[in-house]
Amino acid sequence: MTRILRLAIPNKGRLRETTASLLSDAGLDFEQSDRTLSVSVRNVDLDLLFVRTEDIAELVADGTADLGITGQDLLAEDGKNLPVLAELGFGHCRLVAAVPKASAAEKLKDLNGLRVATAHPNATRRIFDDRGIEAEIVTLRGSVEVAPKLGVADAIVDLVSTGSTMLVNGLRQIDTILTSQAVLVGSPAALATRSAETDTVVTALTAVTQGRRKRYLLLNAPASSVSRIQQIIPGLGAPTVVPLADNQMVAVHSVVDAGSIWNLLPDLKAAGARDILVLRIEQLIP
Repeated sequence: MTRILRLAIPNKGRLRETTASLLSDAGLDFEQSDRTLSVSVRNVDLDLLFVRTEDIAELVADGTADLGITGQDLLAEDGKNLPVLAELGFGHCRLVAAVPKASAAEKLKDLNGLRVATAHPNATRRIFDDRGIEAEIVTLRGSVEVAPKLGVADAIVDLVSTGSTMLVNGLRQIDTILTSQAVLVGSPAALATRSAETDTVVTALTAVTQGRRKRYLLLNAPASSVSRIQQIIPGLGAPTVVPLADNQMVAVHSVVDAGSIWNLLPDLKAAGARDILVLRIEQLIP
């Protein structure tokens, strides 16, 4: 009998919707509900556990869940040394140190002897200890940005996506101490006897994240331009070149980085490419 895997995912917060979208794009068929604590995936031997994002590392570490999707910042705060099976490419943020604009501090080491407010005391203390910084850590659960204004702290360490909230509160960043994104983690017990089902989940999710980073490019071009075009879009290995009815023309198919499309298109046109199509890739296994 096949053992049913358990995957813990966020039930709310900044990672919830994107995680659900990732699972759906990977081909999992399941019901989504704010009231449901767990559901069975209809087309795969997999149960989804909807839990607080902050609890996922603990549930995976103690074996309640075999796999989990959480943020690297939360792993660092929890201190669980769980194997990261895949970086998922969303939920990007940074844990940064910031001070009031009038502060003399310019670098992280300048926080020596100061009071630092944060909602991530464990990760902050660990990173400060690693860098030889002795500061008083003041734990706050909300409104960390206003701590200097209230006289609670001289500096803060907080999670940011854009940093706009810090600017509004008169703070300036002096260092990024941790970068974070959503990751797929596995329990040591489950990975000790890694099953085909586990590998299937990892492969399916990775295929979606890889596909999101790439674009499928199709174009027509003179056969004489192939060498130049190949230098512009080498593809995963080499572009596919297909002869057309007009023997002086070819069709070129290639996979390119999504972020490079903006700069590639003018170069391709200059090289003789035309009828260019750019398509999204649902899943990609290199």
